[in-house]
Amino acid sequence: MSWYSNSYWKPYVSVAQRKAKALRAMQKLEKKGVKIQPVKIEGRTIAKTFWGKGWCDHLESFSDFSNRLPRGRTYARNGSVCHLEISTGKVEAYVSGSELYKLKLKIQPLPTKKWATLKQKCTGQIGSLLELLQGKLSESIMSVVTDRAHGLFPTPQEISLACNCPDYAHLCKHLAAVMYGIGARLDKQPELLFLLRGVDHEELITVDAEHAVSAAVNGRKGQRLAQNDLSGIFGIEIEDANPMPDSPARRSSVQGKTVRKKTVKRNTTTQKTAKKKTTNKAAKQKTAKKKSTIQAKAKPQASARNIKKTDSFDATNEKLAKKKIARKK
Repeated sequence: MSWYSNSYWKPYVSVAQRKAKALRAMQKLEKKGVKIQPVKIEGRTIAKTFWGKGWCDHLESFSDFSNRLPRGRTYARNGSVCHLEISTGKVEAYVSGSELYKLKLKIQPLPTKKWATLKQKCTGQIGSLLELLQGKLSESIMSVVTDRAHGLFPTPQEISLACNCPDYAHLCKHLAAVMYGIGARLDKQPELLFLLRGVDHEELITVDAEHAVSAAVNGRKGQRLAQNDLSGIFGIEIEDANPMPDSPARRSSVQGKTVRKKTVKRNTTTQKTAKKKTTNKAAKQKTAKKKSTIQAKAKPQASARNIKKTDSFDATNEKLAKKKIARKK
């Protein structure tokens, strides 16, 4: 009976063998529709930028993780993190060990009050979104972001870890490798940290711009902002909306106003003329109606007169006829 059969330890498998085995497993997952996102680290430095370094330094500051972090660092450097996907509040990953292990990390969203406090502390100190994501920030902003109690990085109590390896430790080497893998990913995509904590990084710039505009307006007691103030706040060139009186633009605007006034007068005259025509037409219609009414009333009277005239004429003719007959007799 061999030594291995009496022990709890599996035989050593080289890194090349593990990688080859993991590659075959990842190809199978890719055929099933999984978009593979491996963590690739060049050289021995896991992170080079502010966000990546800040994550790794924050991770290493916790004593709960200190025992397993060195092995995890080695796994991350040699490409054992075959897949790492960051979404809102969670991380899903595959790490190559003696087997291909599946890992899940759940991170609680940043509390609303903490996010509001963070935005307030950052107000007036971030120049642009590009500056924010590149980590070109002042020391005060960096201290706010990386603060263990009030910053963006989660505490151990806000992280839930799960790995299907047989290691009973709370943080196994595979999970430690994933934690470093997150730092390497943030190195290239710092906006993923905000996604991971469930907040919108653009709010920091929006609140900053609103604060700048509000301060400028209040400083001038509600007067219109000067052109150079708006250009400075939003980083764009604004054309002069009120040019000098002698400038061509001023003349053209004055001419435009004159033309508008003339057009308004013409429109008013046209409307008055149309109104008069409508009034005259209505008056004519009213007069014609009156005439027709009068004629209608007059017709019965005229017919009655004609009847009387006809009756009297007939009576006269009858008398004359009687007189003639009498004479003849």
